[in-house]
Amino acid sequence: MLAHIRADSNKLYNYMIRLGFLDRMAEHDVVTMIPDPRSIKVKSGNSLHDYLQTELWFTKKANTNLLSRPQDSATCKGIQLADLLAGMVQAHFEDNVSRDFTTIQPRLALNRLFF
Repeated sequence: MLAHIRADSNKLYNYMIRLGFLDRMAEHDVVTMIPDPRSIKVKSGNSLHDYLQTELWFTKKANTNLLSRPQDSATCKGIQLADLLAGMVQAHFEDNVSRDFTTIQPRLALNRLFF
């Protein structure tokens, strides 16, 4: 991956969230996002919330109102599940450990990205 992308991994994270969820978010009038507080800011000072809201309004031309309700993953089962699933994907692609990934793979839509 290019050095300027590696400089702030949260920007890549935000971009990946956009790829995975923006189209679905644009279908609704109001979307409540429940991020872990540690994932909110990128070094530039722009939050995931601001980035997605801007993309919804200007790129998707949607009227969607994005709400953010940060919650620590220690108290949120939904975030814990997302972390577990992300760990399965990471283990498959980065560690070549695919046992758990093969279980969830039929439910995933994979997008190959080239940077």
